[in-house]
Amino acid sequence: MVGAPRGDQPTHEGVAVTAGEIARALGEHGYVFADAKSMAVLLEAAGLTDWEDFAASWDDLGVDGFMADGGRYRRRRFACFAVSSSAIARKPHQPHYQSRDYNPLNGGIERWFAPIVDGIAGHPVLRAVLTTTHALFESLTPAATRPEEWHVEVHQFRIEAGAEVGRPTPEGVHKDGVDWVMVMLVRRENIASGETLLEDNARGPLGSFVLTEPMDSALVDDARVFHGVTPVMRVDDTKPAHRDVLVVTYRRA
Repeated sequence: MVGAPRGDQPTHEGVAVTAGEIARALGEHGYVFADAKSMAVLLEAAGLTDWEDFAASWDDLGVDGFMADGGRYRRRRFACFAVSSSAIARKPHQPHYQSRDYNPLNGGIERWFAPIVDGIAGHPVLRAVLTTTHALFESLTPAATRPEEWHVEVHQFRIEAGAEVGRPTPEGVHKDGVDWVMVMLVRRENIASGETLLEDNARGPLGSFVLTEPMDSALVDDARVFHGVTPVMRVDDTKPAHRDVLVVTYRRA
């Protein structure tokens, strides 16, 4: 189901919503929560297979060495794509860059992360995600400003919670400096919290929810909405604890 804009925790009952309903909610409110059931229906229609194989790749991420807070709790891989109605093409590996206007903690420098491995870059899950999000974001972009192809950045993130708290967004509630953002939960393991927070451009609260099930997703119009995630804590100190997400951003090339 699509999450309500009041900030209520959405329920997971009822039939899966359609791409059109997600698009209408995102266009009206600037963000939408789409639960796992809804996303699974859409992604399977776009060719999703072998989810477990895709999710297992999060066990092979490198430590993010660019954390200005000194934290060692974030692992990631990164890749860029050119996405259009007719093609999905991986671009040469390149750095991830955000200005300090958007990321005052870690921005202002070129950050070179380990590349997403070829088997995941071409995986049916990722291809389905790119096909589905492109159709959605393209439909919400006015024809006059719609590019022939989008610059798309894909991030595999693992936030670990151990002796130190894991911070999914250490820069706080923020914008990414792009056009559209999708955050999809891949796995939660032995963690508490991790609440997604949404604010409008006046920094007033719009809503909040927690991604709890694999494929639960948040989709955001970056021009209209700030977003962030609260820290995650380990529940059982004797077991590993982490939050795995796939983040996909679209920017006019």
